Amino acid sequence: KRRRKSLLILNTTMNILILGAGGREHTFAWKIAQSPLCNQLFVAPGNSGTSSIATNLNVSVVNFEGIKKQVLAHDINMVVVGPEDPLVNGIYDFFLNDPELHQVAVIGPQKAAAQLEGSKEFAKEFLSRHGIPTAAYQSFTKDTLDQGYAFLESVNSPYVLKADGLAAGKGVLILTDINEAKQELKSMLVDSKFGAASTKVVIEEFLDGIELSCFVLTDGKNYKLLPTAKDYKRIGEGDTGLNTGGMGAISPVPFVDSVLLTKIENRIVKPTVDGLAKDNLPYKGFIFIGLIVVDNEPMVIEYNVRMGDPETEVVLPRLKTDLLEIFQAIDNECLNEIEIEIYPQTAVTVMLVSGGYPEAYEKEKEITGLESVKESIVFHAGATKADGKVITSGGRVLTVTSLGGDFRSALETTYKSIESIKFEAMNYRTDIGFDL
Repeated sequence: KRRRKSLLILNTTMNILILGAGGREHTFAWKIAQSPLCNQLFVAPGNSGTSSIATNLNVSVVNFEGIKKQVLAHDINMVVVGPEDPLVNGIYDFFLNDPELHQVAVIGPQKAAAQLEGSKEFAKEFLSRHGIPTAAYQSFTKDTLDQGYAFLESVNSPYVLKADGLAAGKGVLILTDINEAKQELKSMLVDSKFGAASTKVVIEEFLDGIELSCFVLTDGKNYKLLPTAKDYKRIGEGDTGLNTGGMGAISPVPFVDSVLLTKIENRIVKPTVDGLAKDNLPYKGFIFIGLIVVDNEPMVIEYNVRMGDPETEVVLPRLKTDLLEIFQAIDNECLNEIEIEIYPQTAVTVMLVSGGYPEAYEKEKEITGLESVKESIVFHAGATKADGKVITSGGRVLTVTSLGGDFRSALETTYKSIESIKFEAMNYRTDIGFDL
């Protein structure tokens, strides 16, 4: 691909479009709105939170032609891509190859690099090729189901089954019974349990350790580390029950000391960024690395090609540096010239969800008490405005973020703030940070 030439001159004001509708995108909007480099701010499609600080545009994140119309109509200089779908579907390439759009900066990788999240098998092969520590694995299709059964019998319980494609964070099963594992493998491959996402399934060895997330910004050559975070995926207290998109998060992770951080950077981050360059996978944006620490050794569980949610809600409030300055440096491939400053406080967030989530739940429940929250930041996720009221529109509804001297004091503030917020059948975990 030809190198894109940006019309942006550092420190000129810009019109920004954020793609997405969740808590992550509200947090991006909240942070970008604080920048003196931001002229006009738009979010597509946005939510009730973004509507108070930006202009929401009613267009889907995968409707590239619709996005093009809005970019041209509003003289957009930069597009910040929130979710994975548009990246895996090639929105960067769409802009790059369109004469009317190729001067617009896009924060996110090109389609080929987005396969790090779009395909578990692609990611595993990348890790293996570049000598980055990860669990042993094999992948299977419905034509190799019997070999899949045999592989399950060759590894120890528990059994980790991962749908190869995008499954909205729910395509991973961890099972202890061999017969149940075989049944689920068949269900994924033959009965399309996760649709097209599970036409191929990766079976991994189970790693026993503690998980965390590492966030990296890269311009394709240089990189910067953002604060670590740890999220809590299960719906129930003590990390029990079904997987969700995330029920809360903490940053920084208390057990990550300088020794472990150095290992993560040298053994995982550097080889990842170098590997992208070696494999000619153009990348300008966030790399989210899901890690597990086994006997003080970090290993990669997965890559995501965008920021996490709800991790964004604890990472960005700790970022002192102007986010748009960083994005401009990424676009201009001079990220090495930017100093990233982080506030020392701990940030925590707790997700308020609809009753029944992650299974069936009702929508359009009125949310009250938001104006009473003074000591925390409320980021809207599955919430929208109707007739002047804020109502629920999704499973994960709001996320309540607080800063404190440590995670316990920050959590105390968040839980106190939550007492003010009400909607019918509201549910949340009261034990975020329980394992720290």
